[in-house]
Amino acid sequence: MTRYMSQNAKANASTMNIFDRLAKKAQRDRTALHGDYDKYNYIKDEIGNRLSDRVYDINRKFKRGLDLGCGYGHVSRHLTKDAVDELVMCDHSALILEKALTPEDTTIDCQKMVVDEEALPFEPESFNMVVSSLSLHWVNQLPQTFSQIMKCLRPDGVFIAAIFGGDTLYELRGSLQLGETEREGGFAAHVSPFAAIRDVGGLLNGAGFTMLTIDTDEIRVGYPSMFELMADLKGMGENNASWIRKLHLHRDTMFAASAIYKELYGNEDGSIPATFQIIYMIGWKPDPSQPKPLDRGTGQISIKDLHRLDEVVKNATEDMVKKTAKAVPFPLDDDDRRKR
Repeated sequence: MTRYMSQNAKANASTMNIFDRLAKKAQRDRTALHGDYDKYNYIKDEIGNRLSDRVYDINRKFKRGLDLGCGYGHVSRHLTKDAVDELVMCDHSALILEKALTPEDTTIDCQKMVVDEEALPFEPESFNMVVSSLSLHWVNQLPQTFSQIMKCLRPDGVFIAAIFGGDTLYELRGSLQLGETEREGGFAAHVSPFAAIRDVGGLLNGAGFTMLTIDTDEIRVGYPSMFELMADLKGMGENNASWIRKLHLHRDTMFAASAIYKELYGNEDGSIPATFQIIYMIGWKPDPSQPKPLDRGTGQISIKDLHRLDEVVKNATEDMVKKTAKAVPFPLDDDDRRKR
């Protein structure tokens, strides 16, 4: 398996090989070896809960679902039989997968598989729903992964995901760059790059998804200092795994960066904030049964009337009420019957 992964990484090096997938797997494996691993999952648990809400918002029961990069079961634990009949939980780390919490609803047929998000082993049209929470930002070939997800979805299947956005940890990134420049005369990349929200829609469209819904949210968490933040990131398995990462930070640089962080972004109580930008996305595999836009020229309201939209809607409502009143006959009272 290791030999295959190494060859795969070399094969992708000529395209866009940003992350060291083996290093990331080792980082995540180490989190599972700690007895208190669950105390670092507060961000992922919160996003997993919010993502599960979006599953229920669809108001449809899916026959077979996939939790891609399930982690410790941040999404799966919240799913019930009302949402999905069968669920496959998969993760690149066997150690994490072993400790992943399965759905509390034990009537769901659930199984676990060790799967690399960059090489999905599933047959075409295997799932009605694919969810992924805070996993795909470590994938080198995101367009290719989106295409593989599209392939394994059945027609009218849905893909629901959350990834870290480009503004995530901007305070930490800037402070480390300034501190390293001050002490060492230059800086290296210490925070991994993240996707920008403006790019996500294009990637989903390129993979063939339709009826896209993309939005973003920010979570700000307070920490005593930069050192506690970095320790928690390591505990989450979210430390840097880019190929160009610098493996060692000088002590003086760390203290300088911490002071800059507190000076530029510090709260009044002495703590520091850390911003996590979350990009949520929903895309559907095309199917003839899905709603389609009206033909060109069939609209009844001109764009030039948008400035008076309230008036147009009011007039249309009044016309509809008048037509309905004419179509529905009123019952005759006794006086009307006598006259007739």
